[in-house]
Amino acid sequence: MTSSSALTSTPPRRRIGRVATVIAATAALVAAGSVTSVVTGAVPEASAYTFALEGWATQGGGTTGGGNATPVTVTTQAALISNMQASGARVIRVSGTIALPSGVTKVASNKTIIGVGSGATITSGGINVSQVSNVIIRNINFRNWNDDAINVQYSTRVWIDHNSFSNGYDGAVDIKRASDYVTVSWNRVFSHDKSFLLGHSDDNAGEDRGKLRVTYHHNYFDGSTQRHPRVRFANPVHVYNNYYRSTSGYGVASTEGAGVFVQRNYFENVSKPAVPVTGDSSEGNLKLDGNHLVGSGAPVSRNPGSVAAIPYSFTLDAAANVKSIVTANAGTGKI
Repeated sequence: MTSSSALTSTPPRRRIGRVATVIAATAALVAAGSVTSVVTGAVPEASAYTFALEGWATQGGGTTGGGNATPVTVTTQAALISNMQASGARVIRVSGTIALPSGVTKVASNKTIIGVGSGATITSGGINVSQVSNVIIRNINFRNWNDDAINVQYSTRVWIDHNSFSNGYDGAVDIKRASDYVTVSWNRVFSHDKSFLLGHSDDNAGEDRGKLRVTYHHNYFDGSTQRHPRVRFANPVHVYNNYYRSTSGYGVASTEGAGVFVQRNYFENVSKPAVPVTGDSSEGNLKLDGNHLVGSGAPVSRNPGSVAAIPYSFTLDAAANVKSIVTANAGTGKI
């Protein structure tokens, strides 16, 4: 279902089912280790959700992208690149399939890139969110990219929402090099290996420690292999209400002293839902809360007191309902 919200960069207020009550979490409750919100018990239909920005991208002044700029619709590579790289605020509506050049193509600050309907597609190349701020990317099918689909580096206030990623070469969404205040929400990853990397290398603590604050919520990891996310240095990273289906590698990995809060996710047929080490990286910290496990191994808690408090308000769905909610609402064509 595509509503008028797909054609504007101003996100609507999020609501949950007609019979469910939503109460926002508060920083004080999180800091105290209390329940972060009233957990909703009803499973909403797809039409019962609208989608507002939550998480780290609300911080640092907030993320509005192109704001209320008059939308422009693009159907060609040249028009997309020209508008992405123009100065000033732009709301860019992608219609149809556009092949970007090999590698990643830079986008300028204060941009919203949003797909029209469920078929808006970017192929071949990806988008480079580098040394900019205030960028929104929503409702795009990314396919067959040959580097990263979305690369975020040295950038702040970024929202990546309701996209679908499949059959790419490297990362679907890589966030690195001192980037900060990012939310990755309601995306679907399928037929792909490396999903969401956070922190590109073990030797970059000088740039990354104290940064890389990212929220991952209501994403659908549909048989993808690894990096959901794979985290270095950042603390806290918030991973909540995601659905993991048959991930063959691991779900969440916290390494290099990172602090990751893994909260009310649904893991189905995942042998390693959350681990404090992977590859050659040193150990990270993991705090667990109320995750739902079906045919899965046990997630590993590691030094939960080292995971910093979540500073923002958010709504939290019951973990047992996450599969239904996410499969009905994640990916393109749902906003």
